Amino acid sequence: MAIRKLVMYPADILETQCQQVRVFDKKLAKLLNDMYDTMIEFDGVGLAAPQIGLDQQIAIVDIGDEIGTIELINPEILEFSGEQTGPEGCLSFPNLYGEVTRPNWVKVRAQDRKGKFYTLEAEEFLARAIVHEIDHLNGILFTTKVTRYLTDEELEGVVE
Repeated sequence: MAIRKLVMYPADILETQCQQVRVFDKKLAKLLNDMYDTMIEFDGVGLAAPQIGLDQQIAIVDIGDEIGTIELINPEILEFSGEQTGPEGCLSFPNLYGEVTRPNWVKVRAQDRKGKFYTLEAEEFLARAIVHEIDHLNGILFTTKVTRYLTDEELEGVVE
């Protein structure tokens, strides 16, 4: 497993609509493992393929709960409801945080590393993280949804 180099804004790949994954093989499994290691190394709760320079619909999320690591390949949001507003950051925008409003609940359909389709429902912080990563795959950056940027003082105790 390897730590991949993070792509920082304003790299074009971060605003690219990513291509669907069609091949589910050992190379994909290694990529997913590398993405997990990279996310952990940089203290993230999610990572999308464009953030490591790949134009593919692949993202992972792990908010540190009992669900563990979620691998999202070719994900699509089927339903969403409610609303939550809270602080959000992104590994491709170091030290930048803002308030973002997202759905409080989402239902997502995606594929796992073997290509098997599955459906997942998530709420609250997990829903926020999943929608943030799916946005990446569609070239949408969290900065386009920020209603207010947060100061260092406001972040104390919220972001480590």
